[in-house]
Amino acid sequence: MSSKLSRIPRMASMTLICFVVAGCGENRSEKTKVAYITNGIASFWTFAEKGAEDAAQEFNADVNIQMPANGVEDQKRICQDLLAQGIDGIAISPIDPDNQGDLLTEIGQRTNLITHDSDAPESARLCYIGMDNYTAGRMCGQLVKEAMPEGGSVMIFVGRLGQANSRLRRQGVIDELMDREPDESRYDEPSAGEIKGEKYTILDTRTDGFDFGKAKAQAQDAVAKYDDLGCMVGLFAYNPPLMLDAVREAGKVGKIKIVAFDEHDQSLQGIKDKEIYGTVVQNPYKYGYESVRVLAGLAKGDESVIPEDKILYIPARQIRNDNVDAFQAELQRLLASEDPVEEGAETSQKPGAESP
Repeated sequence: MSSKLSRIPRMASMTLICFVVAGCGENRSEKTKVAYITNGIASFWTFAEKGAEDAAQEFNADVNIQMPANGVEDQKRICQDLLAQGIDGIAISPIDPDNQGDLLTEIGQRTNLITHDSDAPESARLCYIGMDNYTAGRMCGQLVKEAMPEGGSVMIFVGRLGQANSRLRRQGVIDELMDREPDESRYDEPSAGEIKGEKYTILDTRTDGFDFGKAKAQAQDAVAKYDDLGCMVGLFAYNPPLMLDAVREAGKVGKIKIVAFDEHDQSLQGIKDKEIYGTVVQNPYKYGYESVRVLAGLAKGDESVIPEDKILYIPARQIRNDNVDAFQAELQRLLASEDPVEEGAETSQKPGAESP
């Protein structure tokens, strides 16, 4: 009798242990819930979306991909809705980091926060994932020099300058054309008028607020206003195709050079047709993939996913007529692939509006 009674607590203990172990197993199998938020709706984000989905599959996560249609307020609403749902982490491309401090602080206090595409280094973000936009801007300036080696006048077109990425990108172009020493803290105010160097003059910078109709009208106005306009530079992916339309309509293809950013289908075709000189491309697939990988790791307590300097740079590339075919084939393979791209594999993207 006593031996039977003595076995009861042991059996109960074993039952409890099995229950706890089973429960732990269930928790380990639960997917982390993370969010990937862009700065707008654009074809550029097609590749980022695929990268995020591939990483979610690989790292046992559910990713909620959001593309705000109405700017800062829409981005704020999306973030607050996600926080209310108890999200495990948010990767965001801040539209106006200087004026989104309260929102970024709130996110950082309630969940894991990282930035992608455009940074907010003064915020509580744990990591930035994207390219070095100032360096990419200088790469764009190098393309202008190649397209117009004798010098001339240049116009810059961009969606917004409130974003850190667009400000740095524009400044990189200017500094390269002015042959200045690198300085990411430098900023030439757009309202200051023409910027003159020994060979190149920046006539103006036009912003359109992601209004495609306005972007096209501004390109048309520049072509009509400046008889000596030598080169148009579009810093968001939708700008170059609209600039090309304006140049075609004016019968000035070849006379006015075009240098692009990102890899809109029409920009790549323009490069093939030698109507656009070249473009600087990012790698939004890796933006999405790495963002989800890092957030999934952080949700599981793995802080090793964060680099020591809290920056994970994804290099930019220059695309010209001599490598555009290979680049397009690369894009097609990426979209056709069902499996996540291996770490370190060279991939890039497609059309896009804001580049991020």
